[in-house]
Amino acid sequence: MSALLEDLKYRGIIYQMTDEEEIKELLENEQVSIYCGADPTADSLHIGHLVPFLTLRRFQDYGHRPVVLIGGGTGMIGDPSFKAEERKLLTEEQIDRNVEGIKEQMGRVFDFEDENSAVLVNNKDWLKEISLISFLRDYGKHVGLNYMLAKDAIQSRLETGISYTEFTYTILQAIDFGHLNKHYNVKMQIGGSDQWGNIVSGLDLMRRMYGENDAQGMTIPLITKADGKKFGKTESGNIWLDPEKTSPYEFYQFWLNQSDEDVIKFLKLFTFIEKEEIEALAKSVEEEPHLRKAQKTLAEETTRFLHGEEALEDAKRITEALFHGDIKSLTSSEVKNAFKDVPTANFDGDDENLVNVLVETKISPSRRQAREDITNGAIYINGERQQDVNHVMTAEDKLDGEFTVIRRGKKKYHMVTYNK
Repeated sequence: MSALLEDLKYRGIIYQMTDEEEIKELLENEQVSIYCGADPTADSLHIGHLVPFLTLRRFQDYGHRPVVLIGGGTGMIGDPSFKAEERKLLTEEQIDRNVEGIKEQMGRVFDFEDENSAVLVNNKDWLKEISLISFLRDYGKHVGLNYMLAKDAIQSRLETGISYTEFTYTILQAIDFGHLNKHYNVKMQIGGSDQWGNIVSGLDLMRRMYGENDAQGMTIPLITKADGKKFGKTESGNIWLDPEKTSPYEFYQFWLNQSDEDVIKFLKLFTFIEKEEIEALAKSVEEEPHLRKAQKTLAEETTRFLHGEEALEDAKRITEALFHGDIKSLTSSEVKNAFKDVPTANFDGDDENLVNVLVETKISPSRRQAREDITNGAIYINGERQQDVNHVMTAEDKLDGEFTVIRRGKKKYHMVTYNK
């Protein structure tokens, strides 16, 4: 088996292949151009999109050429694949804006300057040139209705309803594969398991239009967590690749907090570290789980790869400061970012006794409990323990004059903001 396929299998990346032997032969005998695409439904991708693109990067590391497709054309239609309802249509201006955001992120994933430099394309460039007559006559003529209806992605929507617009999506993606095959010599498409029908449709359309060829397809399994919960989501929503939507600190924390049951699986899927190191970390999870070496490696590798060394060091510094309660060593923006998901209470801001603040902001349920919390050493103001029940909150307790971080117990954080 080729070293690349062996590595992909070890990492649990391969779900379906059109023909394993032909793919093996193709990869061993030539530098193959391979494509993967994403529709610009937002101005950023999230980590749910990552594995297919990271897989494409693995092909690049083994000497093959990635072709990265941003669906500026298909994004105007909407992929019905296993979705419960129609995608909300975006304006052309919104899609163009989203395309630019995603292009920037792809520059962090792929090498666009190597000898096997990645190529970035937008399918709007060729789909917009196809007239309605050409679409029906040149392409639609080769796609049987029974063939389309047999696709799982289409069948799953027949009861709830599917528009003709989304019904044609698989034909558009098939056109993409054919276009890239003719103009970029692309011989392979990879995608998530929900893209199998679209990939096979592309291969079928190419054979009908251009005759037999050696193009192939591969899909990647749906990523799930050990507890059955959806991967890539937190209480505050998606984990985005855009640092303005998900800061490098939040990104780092997401990976750092993965369970022992999931961490080795995610190291295989989301990092480029070698098998020997992964096996050593798996042993550490079994024998010394309290050290959380695997989680730290996962967080460091993913954050460094997507956001760079400087952002990783900042994320680690913030994490260390919060662990030791050294909140005052952080900037106000770092504190706001770190605590943006904790309960927040607004306060008038006049100097007032700490007991009153704890009760009025519902940090403590009663005045008696508030006094007990203070005297027992359970209350921390901006990381510093406060045991004086007569303590008065003043300007010194307000970071940048805007907010105070109060901790009750070991992990129960609250942020108090002030009216100006």
